[in-house]
Amino acid sequence: MSDSLPLPHGDWPVLEPGWVWLCGAGPGDPGLLTLHAVNALRRADVVVYDALVQEAILDWAPQAEHIYAGKRGGKPSAKQRDISLRLVDLANEGKRVLRLKGGDPFVFGRGGEEAQTLIQHGVPVRIIPGISAGIGGLAYAGIPVTHRDVNQSVTFVTGHDQSGETPSSLDWQAIAKGSQVLVIYMGMKHVERIAGELLKAGRPGSEPCAVVCSATTDDQKVLETTLATMPADIAASGLEPPAILCVGRSVLMRQVLDWQALAAGKSPRNLDPLGRGRPAESA
Repeated sequence: MSDSLPLPHGDWPVLEPGWVWLCGAGPGDPGLLTLHAVNALRRADVVVYDALVQEAILDWAPQAEHIYAGKRGGKPSAKQRDISLRLVDLANEGKRVLRLKGGDPFVFGRGGEEAQTLIQHGVPVRIIPGISAGIGGLAYAGIPVTHRDVNQSVTFVTGHDQSGETPSSLDWQAIAKGSQVLVIYMGMKHVERIAGELLKAGRPGSEPCAVVCSATTDDQKVLETTLATMPADIAASGLEPPAILCVGRSVLMRQVLDWQALAAGKSPRNLDPLGRGRPAESA
């Protein structure tokens, strides 16, 4: 696969020995890789990859050593310090190192920590952004994170911190009142507490919510629910992480924008899910 798609002619950066490139692999679908990511995969001597990186993506680097460094909540995982120092060691061995992370390395991906460690140890780095699951994953579910008739702001929240618990530093009152749409990463484990905090802060129990699991992959599943019933509905569904939770009326747009269902021959469930009463192209 590595030579089946030539890169366009251009001045592509060269991954030099002793460098580490921190690269976002996107939310899952290999087609969502950036061209810089493909270039990096082809040049690397070693790829250190996360749990959410699809095997098909690693096929772009058949010449490289593949080192798994995944971290998954509740499962045995490498310690972050060990991962960061392993990158330093590989670079000091003169390897061309690609650190491949799911989504975007700087969106709840610990990319900032790893880059800082590398720079503190004198290792040169390059950052390659990727499509974050909170945007790309919801798009594959037919849910726009912004929609003019719904929201003028969106807030991205992590469902757990370094301890594995819901972050104690989060001001749920401010979050609930400050943004019409909330996108919550890694929130399934603590969904009961998260939903409870938002309800306590005044978000309506009837507010539309969606749970998108294994976003953009062949295993993608989407649960449409409400804030009040989301914990029970998740438990009853049997869905498992990785998942993105979305809270807000933009979830209703899936009724008309579920493009994967449309491609499979299904009809839109509702052409006007927000009840605008006028064509979408009208102001």
